[in-house]
Amino acid sequence: MAPHGKRYQELAKLVERHRSYEPLEAVTLLKETSRVNFDPSVEAHIRLGVDPRHADQLVRGTVVLPHGVGKAVRVVVFAQGDKAQEALRAGADEVGGEDIVKRIEAGWLEFDIALATPDMMGMVGKLGRILGRRGLMPNPKSGTITFDLERAVKEVKAGRVEFKVDKTGIIHVPFGKASFEPDQLADNLAALVDAVNRARPSATKGQFFKSLTVASSMGPGIRVDVPGLLARAAA
Repeated sequence: MAPHGKRYQELAKLVERHRSYEPLEAVTLLKETSRVNFDPSVEAHIRLGVDPRHADQLVRGTVVLPHGVGKAVRVVVFAQGDKAQEALRAGADEVGGEDIVKRIEAGWLEFDIALATPDMMGMVGKLGRILGRRGLMPNPKSGTITFDLERAVKEVKAGRVEFKVDKTGIIHVPFGKASFEPDQLADNLAALVDAVNRARPSATKGQFFKSLTVASSMGPGIRVDVPGLLARAAA
């Protein structure tokens, strides 16, 4: 791994490496260590005490962040008839069926989330190779295959994010922008951690949360006290 640059090293000196910061203190420091000429996303990296090789220890779910993710989310919906109209009324950016399939096959991918009603999956399934490797394929476990399109579209637009543990036992997920106020970032992070905690598999034994680190794009990692976040969520 290449060594970090001088700017990063100077910012890293502001962080006590082995300390777990209280939520508000952590996100305030996160903002202080974000010194780039754009508004970067901030991400949480949650190490869990699970073994993802076992199907009964997978951790996956969604959460609507109370203050959103800080960007406009482009939503495409595969639906027809009344459900297509429902999706449009809810604020979907593109709605259709075979026409959208053909556009995607031709290279169009200008959207962030794809939703579909169950009856459309025979058609959408043809896009598995294209959407699957980009994490855009509708999936019932992430709530992106549903007949309740009004709720799904509004939640996604409001800041719903999906989380899923990777093969190393870590969840990586954005929870806002560096320009957010500290209280907003702390609220979003608490909601995320609470949702992950609720998704804990019954087969998991021992300590569930091993560590939680937050960082902005090109910024140093900051460890956060998980009990403090759960207490904030409960309050």
